[in-house]
Amino acid sequence: MKIFTIGFTKKSAEAFFAGLRKAGVRRLVDVRLNNVSQLAGFSKRDDLRYFTRAICGIDYVHLPELAPTPDILDPYKRQKRGDWALYERQFLDLMRSRRVEETVSPDLLDSGCLLCSEEKPDHCHRRLVAEYLKEKWGAVEIEHIP
Repeated sequence: MKIFTIGFTKKSAEAFFAGLRKAGVRRLVDVRLNNVSQLAGFSKRDDLRYFTRAICGIDYVHLPELAPTPDILDPYKRQKRGDWALYERQFLDLMRSRRVEETVSPDLLDSGCLLCSEEKPDHCHRRLVAEYLKEKWGAVEIEHIP
């Protein structure tokens, strides 16, 4: 099983969709809490659903159960890259309490790409989700699309 991740910040629409196509992604899995933001012109939920189908021939799904809650995300964002260790601990506790390894189908994520806004996966919950599921499910390969 392979799970991809991608962020859209500092990417043109061309680079973003070409990256998905080149990697062989089957489904874009939006793991943002707020998927109607205007951070990038192509990143709103309805636009993404259309573009992924029209440009890449792939599905789009929003899985808010893989997103942080506002009480975890907001303090971290307010501090402009606040305490990452605290954020990571709180977010992983949330994933455990939601038991996402049991409630999210591996078939849904196989060759799927976790989407968030962060440019790089280092300090992004999409990486934490992928690594958490790898730990729980076993044979999972993770690829971060640049």
